Amino acid sequence: MQAIIMAAGRGSRLGNLTDTIPKAFLTAKEHRLIDYNLSLLHENGIDDIKIVTGYKAGLYEDLAKEHAGITCIYNPFYAHCNVLGSFYMAQNELRDEDTVYLHADTLCDPAIFEEMVQGTGDIVMPVDFKTCDKEAMKVITEAGQVVKVSKEIPEMEAEGEFIGMAKLSAKAMPAIKAATRKLMREGCLNSYFEGAIQAVIDEGGYRVPTLSTEKRFWGEVDFEEDYRYVKDNLPDALWQIAERHKND
Repeated sequence: MQAIIMAAGRGSRLGNLTDTIPKAFLTAKEHRLIDYNLSLLHENGIDDIKIVTGYKAGLYEDLAKEHAGITCIYNPFYAHCNVLGSFYMAQNELRDEDTVYLHADTLCDPAIFEEMVQGTGDIVMPVDFKTCDKEAMKVITEAGQVVKVSKEIPEMEAEGEFIGMAKLSAKAMPAIKAATRKLMREGCLNSYFEGAIQAVIDEGGYRVPTLSTEKRFWGEVDFEEDYRYVKDNLPDALWQIAERHKND
């Protein structure tokens, strides 16, 4: 199993906190956000890790020198495209095998992560079933399967928020790559990665089960209030895993 971490963006909505570092280098309880994600991957036996970089890429390259199994892939167009563009830059480096997809600035309870990695389905999507705001990556489901994922879903129709990490099966990977290429050829530079997921769902023939977060911790650091939430609520179990793997 391999992993791809999306880490190209600057995080400009965090103000001067990201003037000199990418947001995944912000710390919570002594460890950087990126360190927590790397430790979760190692804890689950995943050591082949690709990181798509952009803003302050040199810091990630230095990080890769400290850890075996990490490869950095630079997206020179990170300031002019969204996450799908970063995945496009990396997809030729990804094998068609089970893959964990995640964002460098998103953390979750270790149990959610483990359940996702062990989950069965072609695209296992952790979802926080709750009332969503306009900016949330919202989902609609049928019989436990995601049928629509988009920020454009009306808030009243949404069942919950996709937390931005997923397990992609070996079967789904070629379809995800093909959908990404098609969207990029169509000029969808500002598309989210979820656009490729939706294309695969629409194609049919793939199981896309939800994994409920069940009110357990997760957090995406986009704004200063998000950062405060993560620092105040980060689970001890996640910190302990980071401690255990800090010298990997």
